[in-house]
Amino acid sequence: MRPEPLDLRHLGRERVIGCYLLETSDGLALHDCGPTTCVAALKSRLAERGLALTDVRHLLLSHIHLDHAGAAGVLVREHPELQVHVSEIGAPHLVDPGRLERSARRLYGDDFDRLWGELAPVPEANVRPVDDETLGLATFSSPGHAGHHVCYLDGDGTLYAGDAAGVRIQPSAFVLPPTPPPEVDLEAWNRTLDEVEHRGPERLALIHFGVADDVERHLGELRTRLREWAERVRDGATEEQFGAEAAADLGDDREAYEQAMPFWQSYAGLVRYWEKRAA
Repeated sequence: MRPEPLDLRHLGRERVIGCYLLETSDGLALHDCGPTTCVAALKSRLAERGLALTDVRHLLLSHIHLDHAGAAGVLVREHPELQVHVSEIGAPHLVDPGRLERSARRLYGDDFDRLWGELAPVPEANVRPVDDETLGLATFSSPGHAGHHVCYLDGDGTLYAGDAAGVRIQPSAFVLPPTPPPEVDLEAWNRTLDEVEHRGPERLALIHFGVADDVERHLGELRTRLREWAERVRDGATEEQFGAEAAADLGDDREAYEQAMPFWQSYAGLVRYWEKRAA
């Protein structure tokens, strides 16, 4: 069955952050959960399907960035049986999110609480580092956007891609690469795209936002734009120039794209990438 995103309506806007409900070998799971500011919306989307949070047995995290995993600790506090699956690298930051929160507060400043809300720890007993298979889904490391990113491939051909396959606010066709600091790695990201193509998914379930069926075209556009953006920053574009060019083709969807993936963050991440390369 084709998955459909649960729209978490971040800050009241549709098609910015979603998550997915799927059937696994051990019951229902969510792929990503959004931030704590979206918990009420998550519960509402579940209720629309006749479900409560306690009907979900597992949380499959793509990575620990707050727009994907920020609510994990709050959800476990409300539902102590919930098992949280995450990369081995990301697991310690769920158990003790202090460093993650300090870093995010430096980045977002006074906007942190409005955007993300509470960042609660996940008890270690609830955390399950992923292996090559998770609850019947093929699981593989997918760095580039972040070093701790993983993807999950269902037997029906759906790749639960997190941010590894970029941002595309559907029905828009534009695919943009989220490149926030500090871990963007272009070489690793292109190897991840090689791996995705090798595994041959039939569709890409994107957190930002919706399910893409034109996999080959989508991934090709992501590769091209990732290269173009990196070259633009390397060649000296200012943050203002970068943002203007990034937004040029988006039309009415610009605000949703920019909320899902602020252009200033993508610029800062690429600046950081080139600084690390130079060092």
